[in-house]
Amino acid sequence: MLRQCIPGLIVAVMMTGAADAEPLEEGYAAAARGDDEAAFRLWRPLARTGLAEAQFLIGVAYAEGRGVSEDDIEAVRWYRLAAEQGDSAAQFNLGVAYDEGQGVAEDDAEAVKWYRLAADQGDADAQLNLGFMYGSGEGVPHDDAEAARWFQRAANQGYPGAANKLGWMYSDGRGVAQDLVLAHMWFSLAAVQGHKGALKNRDVVAGKMKPEQIAEAQQLAREWRPKPERQSTPETR
Repeated sequence: MLRQCIPGLIVAVMMTGAADAEPLEEGYAAAARGDDEAAFRLWRPLARTGLAEAQFLIGVAYAEGRGVSEDDIEAVRWYRLAAEQGDSAAQFNLGVAYDEGQGVAEDDAEAVKWYRLAADQGDADAQLNLGFMYGSGEGVPHDDAEAARWFQRAANQGYPGAANKLGWMYSDGRGVAQDLVLAHMWFSLAAVQGHKGALKNRDVVAGKMKPEQIAEAQQLAREWRPKPERQSTPETR
């Protein structure tokens, strides 16, 4: 199953308390210049005081061996602390950990739990992965309609992997009514957004369509605009 990897360090500072802002920003600056050990030293005290953003960053550091020895178990511990405070990036990463058995026993139901918490906050990566879980029946009963709903939410935000997947759902009529016009549109959008293979998928569907249907799909793609579910997405994926 194609899944998103654990994301790297955040490159933009989120809202935080004034007392914590300076060392947090200094940590970002250190990470940006490649000094991961300094970043870790700056963030760890903040994480220990309970700052969710710092806890997430320490989790990423342990997961990727940035400024500290790689340790998936420690990564999960810090992700959990941040996730329990509602940090969506940590919730997503914790979901990946359970999904892949990284630092914790593989548990599809737990993966779904954390993906859903992040997805409900508008996290497109989590929405995509939740769609995969419903589509394959891992951790939840198989439900193509629910899979399509989560792919739709991620695709609406401009997520190319979800747009490509939604294109197949409309092409095959799985979880949604078959609609080649919408399939063509979503494949086109996925291709423009950089998805490898989406252009070929679109051409396959185009071979089954009338010229006027293709023209309609092209018009829909031109008029489409992303609809982010939250003001900003500082995490890099």
